[in-house]
Amino acid sequence: MKPPVAPPGWSRWLVPPAALSVHLSIGQAYAWSVFKPPLESALHLSGTQSALPFQLGIVMLGLSAAFGGTLVERNGPRWAMTVALVCFSSGFLIAALGAAVSQYWLIVFGYGFVGGIGLGIGYISPVSTLIKWFPDRPGMATGIAIMGFGGGALIASPWSAQMLDSFGTDNDGIALAFLVHGLTYAVFMSLGVFLVRVPRTEGARTPGAPGVLDGPQVSARAAVRTPQFWCLWIVLCMNVTAGIGILEKAAPMITDFFSDTSTPVSAAAAAGFVALLSAANMAGRIGWSSASDLIGRKNVYRVYLGAGALMYLLIAAFGDGSKPLFVICALVILSFYGGGFATIPAYLKDLFGTYQVGAIHGRLLTAWSTAGVLGPLIVNWVADRQEEAGKSGAGLYGLSLTIMIGLLAVGFVANEFVRPVHARHHIPAPKDPQDPNDPQDPKEEAHDGTDQHAAK
Repeated sequence: MKPPVAPPGWSRWLVPPAALSVHLSIGQAYAWSVFKPPLESALHLSGTQSALPFQLGIVMLGLSAAFGGTLVERNGPRWAMTVALVCFSSGFLIAALGAAVSQYWLIVFGYGFVGGIGLGIGYISPVSTLIKWFPDRPGMATGIAIMGFGGGALIASPWSAQMLDSFGTDNDGIALAFLVHGLTYAVFMSLGVFLVRVPRTEGARTPGAPGVLDGPQVSARAAVRTPQFWCLWIVLCMNVTAGIGILEKAAPMITDFFSDTSTPVSAAAAAGFVALLSAANMAGRIGWSSASDLIGRKNVYRVYLGAGALMYLLIAAFGDGSKPLFVICALVILSFYGGGFATIPAYLKDLFGTYQVGAIHGRLLTAWSTAGVLGPLIVNWVADRQEEAGKSGAGLYGLSLTIMIGLLAVGFVANEFVRPVHARHHIPAPKDPQDPNDPQDPKEEAHDGTDQHAAK
């Protein structure tokens, strides 16, 4: 499982498809809602219970990315993609067994716990490698891959629905659908395992691929001790909280906003709105992250957070009076949501270098786990309280929209505090790896606990 080194003449443009094969697969997580109604009917579950596998999967995504990030850096992308393949596919197979024998805890354990580990390791598996191949355009490179995670549901949702129509929505039908998912994703993700390559080291460069450790480098352990890391943690958490607040409650929100008007929104139109939001999420991942290569990471986050607050303000003030305004503002917010995910690895690379950027990214994704709980909690809890107070329609969301504006303002301020990392956190610059006299820094090895030769 040693990282495969690209031979002379290897095209770096073969690496993004390898990453996409993994991210398009694990992006199925966003299509879990397709299985909720059949599971509730077949196993007599509540809506809260049927959401548990997805919720646990997102929690495990953040935890496995945080704790497994250093292993991903140490063992390389092929090892990481293999672990992701085994866990994600096994999660579906365990869930299939649980559905077949009517044991819901097996579905939660399989899809949520085991599959969630595959989500986290798979999500960060290509990030460091892509940034090393594309130091000239890191935002675009990571955007291509992470776009796949946002777009995976566009494939998985109709595919899963069609299987359930064909196999049935009873226990056996659900089990067979899970089984087909597990086997198909195993084959598709294996393409990434076999195709991925890492750049050649100094002295043996592949044309078009710069050196692996150019510029200042910071270890993962040192990075989490810097204010820059925690500023970016706040930035990501606030941006994701604002986006996921709309994404999680999109259909009922647009229905409620126009329920008291002369042109209410039908269930079919609300479903179409959700599909549009998914497309905006996916487009923002590649569009805004590519734009960050031109205007800079800090500037593009100023757009996400500043313009995002403006979009929320427009919805709160005028959203119930104009459907086009509501839809356009929501689409922009979701494009910022997706763009924030795709741009953060390049922002980390700018600050901390490529040395352990995958491990640093994994630790930062705990902000996503936090936001995944915080965003829906704010919107749903406030809506419930406002309904109890006798409000309806757009009045259910006024307070939560104001809270989102405040959170985005906090993220905007945190982004302004981001500065270059002080030199005391840098690891010693490596010499030519072909040089047998290249000394290792014992202090850094003891400090970080990773093999410097492996890092090179």
